[in-house]
Amino acid sequence: MRKKMGLWVLLLAALSASLSIIEGKVFGLDGFSCDPDDLKGLTSFRANILLDTSERLANWTGRNCCDWEGISCDNMTGRVTGVSLPGFISTGDSLLQSQMKGVMSPSITLLSSLEVVDFGGLIDLSGVIPSSIGFDLPNLRKIYLFGNRITGPIPDSIGKLLKLEELALFENRLSGAVPSSIGNLENLNSLLLYSNQLSGELPGSLANLTRLVHVDIHGNFLSGAIHESIGQLQNLKDLDLSNNLLNGKIPISICNLTAISVLYLDANSLEGPIPSCLHEMSSLGFLRLQNNHLTGNIPPVFGNLVSLQRVSLANNVLTGEIPVSIGNLSALTEMYLEGNLLSGQLPSSLGHLGGLLVLNVSHNAIQGPLPQDISFLQNLQVLDLSYNMLNLSSVPEWISQLPSLSRIYMAGCGIEGEIPRLFQTMSSPIQELDLSNNFITGSLPSWIGGLAQLYMLDLSRNSLVSYLPETLAGLGSLGVLDLHSNKLEGSIQHVVSGASTYIDLSDNNFTEGAEELGSGIECEIRYLNLSFNSLKGKLPSSLGRCTAMQILDLSTNNLGFDLPIDMANISSLEKLKLQKNHLTGYIPKDYLRLTKLQELDLSDNLLVGEIPAGKPLSDFPMSSFSGNKGLCGKPLPPCKF
Repeated sequence: MRKKMGLWVLLLAALSASLSIIEGKVFGLDGFSCDPDDLKGLTSFRANILLDTSERLANWTGRNCCDWEGISCDNMTGRVTGVSLPGFISTGDSLLQSQMKGVMSPSITLLSSLEVVDFGGLIDLSGVIPSSIGFDLPNLRKIYLFGNRITGPIPDSIGKLLKLEELALFENRLSGAVPSSIGNLENLNSLLLYSNQLSGELPGSLANLTRLVHVDIHGNFLSGAIHESIGQLQNLKDLDLSNNLLNGKIPISICNLTAISVLYLDANSLEGPIPSCLHEMSSLGFLRLQNNHLTGNIPPVFGNLVSLQRVSLANNVLTGEIPVSIGNLSALTEMYLEGNLLSGQLPSSLGHLGGLLVLNVSHNAIQGPLPQDISFLQNLQVLDLSYNMLNLSSVPEWISQLPSLSRIYMAGCGIEGEIPRLFQTMSSPIQELDLSNNFITGSLPSWIGGLAQLYMLDLSRNSLVSYLPETLAGLGSLGVLDLHSNKLEGSIQHVVSGASTYIDLSDNNFTEGAEELGSGIECEIRYLNLSFNSLKGKLPSSLGRCTAMQILDLSTNNLGFDLPIDMANISSLEKLKLQKNHLTGYIPKDYLRLTKLQELDLSDNLLVGEIPAGKPLSDFPMSSFSGNKGLCGKPLPPCKF
């Protein structure tokens, strides 16, 4: 009898389990309904979305939410486990940016079995992170709420999400402190909070998260020191705390992060020395410490960072010589040491860095001579030696032997004589050349017009004489031309009619060519400074074709005649300086269309009549119009006619 009873119990249990599974199937994935709380949470979310360009929410109809696009459910229970509506949708070979405009409904917390929520990249999704998220959604493993317009704090209850593995809240408008409860998330391996408005100190509880692999909190307002306990995160591969307000010293314990490959602490207020133990981080490939207040020497053992590919120690207060061991960094491709107080000579061991692409040691106190071993850098593309104590007198001939070099910056290096002809015979086409603030004399050679790929040419603050060669007009790639503070003369015609976007010819002796302004096929000039010359003639109406121009300075010349009305077409103009000329006539009323104008100076001319009433002209001080005896009206005294 007892055996029969036991058999019946087993049969009933099996039947009950089967019915449970069937019920889950009927009322879950393949039935007519999903869990009431799940349905309520999702329909509330949909109701708060005013615009959905992806049209994914259009099929959120009926009561079987498990069939809706972007929804995942548990096969057994029918409960919603995932809501995936990312802003970027893959369409074969490309990504399509979709938009959902509206507020993230707090009813999302009704989905109590939720494991993954992904609203990443929905740029118009606003709202706040529900304060009860940690209590209501205990199964969450991944949260992707990035690239939205989420505001408010990170709720303290987030520390209750003990299963959480990935937390991505970057590129929002979150404020307040990083909650210390975040230290409870022992399964967390990725913490991405960058580009928000978070403040306060980094919680020491972060040290509890020993499974962390990726931490990126750059671009916030974090303050205080980096806690010594940071060294406990020994699985960390990426740490980015840049662009914050952190101070104090770099903790010695950071050297315990032997698995780390990316360390960015730049753009803070860190002080003290670079830890000499840094060489123990054998996996470190990318190091940025620039724009801090670091002092002392570059550690002599710095060359032991054998995996280092890119390093920037720029804009600190580092002193001493560049260590010879730097030549051991065989993987190095980019090195930025500019803006320090480094002294001594460049070590000849630099020549061992065969893979080096960029070397910038500008704005230091490095002395000459330059080691010829630099000529062994067959892959070097960018060389910046500007503003050191090199006193080169001449450009070393071996510069022309570097087969990949295309960007050369040697401003303030004491170079004398004429522009070296070796730049004409470079192995690689020159794209940028800066020889400014030297002692270069002679004329601007016509062969410069043969540098077909030249984009930037800066020869300012030298002693160049004579005319601009006609060949300059053939430099179709020339975007930046700076020749200010020389002794050049003649016409500017071959320059201002080209395709350059930045032109500075100020403080020379040019007399002709103003009538060519904007006469080219297409005027793309954004910055034009022709001040302190002897230009004469009339400002042409073609100047109005330069509609992208932001800064125009023609002050201290001999320009005359009326102001061109067409100049009102330059709607992007922010600064207009025409003082100390011989301009006559009225100020055109059309100039009221220059609504972006922030700085204006028409003083010391021969202008007459009433200043057109209204913004922006009425916003400028009297000094903008003084020295024109015939002008009147606000901000000058009222007209008397």
